[in-house]
Amino acid sequence: MANPSPGNSITLRVEAPSSFSATSELAAAVGAAGAAITALDVTESHHETLVVDVTCNTTDDAHAARVKDALNALEGVSVQHVSDRTFLMHLGGKLEVVPKVALRNRDDLSRAYTPGVARVCMAIAEDPALARNLTVKRNTIAVLTDGSAVLGLGNIGPAAALPVMEGKAALFKQFANVDAWPVCLDTQDTEEIIMIAKAMAPVYGGINLEDIAAPRCFEIENRLREELDIPVFHDDQHGTAIVTLAALVNALRVVGKKLEEVRIVVSGVGAAGSAIIQLLKAQGAQHIIAAGRSGAIHSGQEYTDEHRSWIAANTNEEGFAGTLHEALKGADVFIGVSAPNVIGEDQVASMATDSIVFAMANPNPEIDPVVAARHAAVVATGRSDFPNQINNVLAFPGFFRGLLDAGASDITPEMLVAAAEAIANRVADDELNASYIIPSVFDPHVAADVATAVAHAAGNAASAAGTQAAAPAADAVYAAP
Repeated sequence: MANPSPGNSITLRVEAPSSFSATSELAAAVGAAGAAITALDVTESHHETLVVDVTCNTTDDAHAARVKDALNALEGVSVQHVSDRTFLMHLGGKLEVVPKVALRNRDDLSRAYTPGVARVCMAIAEDPALARNLTVKRNTIAVLTDGSAVLGLGNIGPAAALPVMEGKAALFKQFANVDAWPVCLDTQDTEEIIMIAKAMAPVYGGINLEDIAAPRCFEIENRLREELDIPVFHDDQHGTAIVTLAALVNALRVVGKKLEEVRIVVSGVGAAGSAIIQLLKAQGAQHIIAAGRSGAIHSGQEYTDEHRSWIAANTNEEGFAGTLHEALKGADVFIGVSAPNVIGEDQVASMATDSIVFAMANPNPEIDPVVAARHAAVVATGRSDFPNQINNVLAFPGFFRGLLDAGASDITPEMLVAAAEAIANRVADDELNASYIIPSVFDPHVAADVATAVAHAAGNAASAAGTQAAAPAADAVYAAP
């Protein structure tokens, strides 16, 4: 049975007989039902009854119903209402637009809007580069999706993807003060997506592609990077690769192994898996086997997908053609970006001594991390309710902060590596252990360190190309001639 999670948190409003033991009896019943209590609040007290809000984490809707039944089964107890705290958080959406300037009087209005705004419009018309300094473009990105590969939920469409994109935008603002807005497109046609992204680009300083299914996501990213003058970042690819590299660098430090020597098995050859493999190879990994649904990717087979063809040509040097389970025998590292429950305890037990397991499928990992920890030296997931959360939020806010600050127009491998190193370095030598290989997503220094590293890498790239980053200083002010 899965562990109770804050993602399935409920509050039950309960009426119970007034007594000194009422709350302890309620807590005992909830605990016996397998839920994890996080709060007990007496909201009303009468001479014969109490009204208590019982907040607890459950595993799913069926478990929540069992908790309710357990409370109703107590003598004199009645559950009046059950609230799903996750749905309440999403009520009305998670974003709003707040003006940066006060509009207190006619003078303010004359400068912010007509007639004064016309002067700014004409300045931009004469020099379009000024838009980056005089509009929201300076600090705003689009979080763009077609809803075709959302989390581990699949092709659920743009409307159902919107809560994820809202959450992503909130994380950009919370962790790096980047203004982001969800753009959920009601099309899954590659050319239409490219056309729309190009048409809306004047508003944004960058585009974060999100949850677009492979292989279309590769062409969309490549085309937009070629045809736009703003950075285009596919978080499912590059964000995941950055945090995976950061976590693996530190996990290998824990077990005393070297990247160029370990045998790595990657489950999943979509956007994330392909990008992870490319970045690991660029950093010196020599022995990688990637496995899809039909088994290991190898050079003895023809692939129509150019990314699988690249993987076949650049990994699996021994030509292994077996299953994922067979590939894990003697492997040092498992990296999962695929689907729930694709490996079991026997497969982890078959790995090398001091093995590393990154089971990152969300919301349900490739293996229960508690089970994996029986045999692996280091276990990590993408979830927040287990140690070692490998989460893209460690990368993308700071990464875009650095891009925007540097005025970068493209993304280079050096930026990805710089971001990974910045994240890994946030774990000090005296902090590093099997349960702490990657910093907390709430570490206030992560985004700033990543931003600085990315901006520095962007500056080096610009210097090497004989160009200068276009970004004005953070406090630059446009002065009319």
